[in-house]
Amino acid sequence: MYDVIFAGGGLASCLTAYRLRQQQPGLRLLVVEGAASLGGNHTWSFFPTDLSPAQLDWIDPLILHRWQSYEVRFPALSRRLGTGYRSTNSEFFHMFMMGALGDCVRLDAPIEEVDVTSVGLRGGETLHGRCIIDGRGPMPSRHLMLGFQKFTGQVLQLETEHGLEGPIIMDATVPQNGDYRFLYTLPVGPRELLVEDTRYSNTPDLDFEADFTAIADYVVKQGWSVAAAIKEEQGALPITLGGDIDAFFSDANGIPRIGLRAALFHATTGYSFAEAVRTADFLAESELGNTADVFQLLSDRAKRHWSRQAYWRLLNRMLFIAAVPDQRWFVMQRFYGLHQSLIERFYAGQSTLSDKLRILTGKPPVAVLRALRCLPQSSAAAHTIEVAN
Repeated sequence: MYDVIFAGGGLASCLTAYRLRQQQPGLRLLVVEGAASLGGNHTWSFFPTDLSPAQLDWIDPLILHRWQSYEVRFPALSRRLGTGYRSTNSEFFHMFMMGALGDCVRLDAPIEEVDVTSVGLRGGETLHGRCIIDGRGPMPSRHLMLGFQKFTGQVLQLETEHGLEGPIIMDATVPQNGDYRFLYTLPVGPRELLVEDTRYSNTPDLDFEADFTAIADYVVKQGWSVAAAIKEEQGALPITLGGDIDAFFSDANGIPRIGLRAALFHATTGYSFAEAVRTADFLAESELGNTADVFQLLSDRAKRHWSRQAYWRLLNRMLFIAAVPDQRWFVMQRFYGLHQSLIERFYAGQSTLSDKLRILTGKPPVAVLRALRCLPQSSAAAHTIEVAN
């Protein structure tokens, strides 16, 4: 009998187990993962301004890359911002977590069923716990109205050094092809780059062949010569336009959810690292009872997060519904012309009332009448139904 079983060995589950082991070492923990490694196949990034000094301190051993600045590039704006940027990847994450949690990790254990007292594995074995937490990543829900930030990426070994001082987190000077499209580049070594073709799109579908061709074309235009492609990664992060959060959690059948499975991510970027850190701290500072107790704790917290993100969902509706697809870049170009501290607070989910007004005032990035139609959440419902059809 375990005190806490995490179904799924992804980012949120492992960060929470790691923090619980630090703060409540007496707990009997188990992380159950169906694959041969923890963390999947991902690169996670965040801004240090997203987190408190104490949070930055305890996650510091997990960070693989640190930069002091980053760039953005648009047709009429190129800018370097002095905000730092941090990244880690799933390979490093797996090695670190196995060292920290190895005796309470179960790999190669596909999960068949989760209920309030147990996790059933393929083959018939049942694991029992006082508290079960489901962290198996996002799942489709009729209660969430979504767009997507989808990406295809390659880690490339170059013939010579690339010369970048820091990441280019958005280069939207490329053809838009019917979405808001940009190239995302992380300099992960003097001659190594992670380059991702990224799109804000109505659907999560990926065209790998076209994306890899686009990456190759972009690399050539930057003057880089590729010696080898080291690895690939791809995904589609959810971007929330609207939804019924109470109904969403009613579908959980009383089983606590964590991470993307609990809609705990930044509504506009889809990034989940900072929120996973905050959730880990929240649970590590809580008295964990049985599954029902923790379900109440986590669902209440996720609903508060959802409520705080209402403004960002409105911005998403403007981007996905009001903005003409090939001109969505203009919305982001205007945003990145604002003050650096405002941009930092936006990504941290801490925008002030003044920030929110500033983002929406001035020369409108979308037509006023189209923007006004996006104010009610019903506009997202109509949009997602139209896209589905």
